This record gives sequence, C-alpha cells and structure tokens, in this order.
Amino acid sequence: MAERIAKVSRDTLETQITVEINLDGTGQFNAETGVPFLDHMMDQISRHGLIDLNVNAKGDLHIDDHHTVEDIGITLGMAFKQAVGDKKGIRRYGHAYVPLDEALSRVVIDFSGRPGLAMDVEFVRGSVGGFDVDLFGEFFHGFVNHAGVTLHIDNLKGKNTHHQAETIFKAFGRALRMALEFDPRAEGMMPSTKGCL
Repeated sequence: MAERIAKVSRDTLETQITVEINLDGTGQFNAETGVPFLDHMMDQISRHGLIDLNVNAKGDLHIDDHHTVEDIGITLGMAFKQAVGDKKGIRRYGHAYVPLDEALSRVVIDFSGRPGLAMDVEFVRGSVGGFDVDLFGEFFHGFVNHAGVTLHIDNLKGKNTHHQAETIFKAFGRALRMALEFDPRAEGMMPSTKGCL
C-alpha cells in the first residue's frame, strides 16, 4: 500500500502556510499558527481521525485571524487531496455523531470530487477563546473547495460554544477516518459507478 502522505505550501501576500499530513498515522499533531483555538480544534481532527498533521502558518494576524484561518483550510484541503490519491479502495463516505456534555454534532463527508458545504450551526456566542466563530465557516469552505469533498455539518444541540465547536471538529475527524479507510471488500475498486472521482 502506497504511503498516503503530502506536504503542501501556500504563500500569498497575506499568509505563508505549510501543511504536512499522513492519512495513515496515529494522531500526532503539531501546529504553530498564532491562532490557539484553531490549533485546539485541528488537534481534534488529528486525534480522532488518526491523522498525523503538522501545520505551520504565518499570517497577517495584526489585522485579524480571517486570512490565516481561511488559508489554513485551503492548504489543508490541498494536502488531503494530494494524499488521498486516486481514491481506489476507500470507503468514500464517512459520518459521525459526537456528544460533549449538552452539545451534539453530526458530520457527514463524501470524497466525491465535488466541493460543497452545508453547514447548519447556530453558535450561542460570537467568539470562543478569542476566536471569531464566523471563521469556522471560512475554514471549512477553504477545505471543501480544495479537497474536492461534499461536507455536511450540523450542530444538533448545544448551550456552550466551546462544546459546540469541539463536537463539530471531533465528528469531522471521525468522519474523515471512516471515509478514508480502505474497504477490504472493495480492494483496488473505484467507489463510484462513474469509474472515477
């Protein structure tokens, strides 16, 4: 089985970002982004997806977090697309429900080759840990557009913004893990009647 790894860099006038990823890792995570709450959330992706992930980002944080968060999502999506390869033998679809105390979120993903995001989340507060919750949408838009996935995110309940966010990212990691697993009954097969994804 070929290693599903990637290293992608993206440099703009606003940000300089490098992402290294191993889809068949053990959940090792390292980040230097200057956005601590996003780092905490990406750690959930890594740990619950069993994905080794290194993210290094320098951005115009003196303005705000927007460009850095969006561009991390973009670069992460690029790295996933590269690491996944031709998608032969993967399950393709993944889903997860994750609770945390009073909060519950559902994430469903399809490595379809078609970017799409349906995100139904009403955060109870506008920020958490100094992080503007509007930027979660920018992160996931960047990811889906460059990974080529269809992603549905629903926060079904929650009264604590931190819990809402954490259930989303844990469920995202779990859904990724399921979708990217190899299906022993479909070894070498393309998971589509089209013959390609």
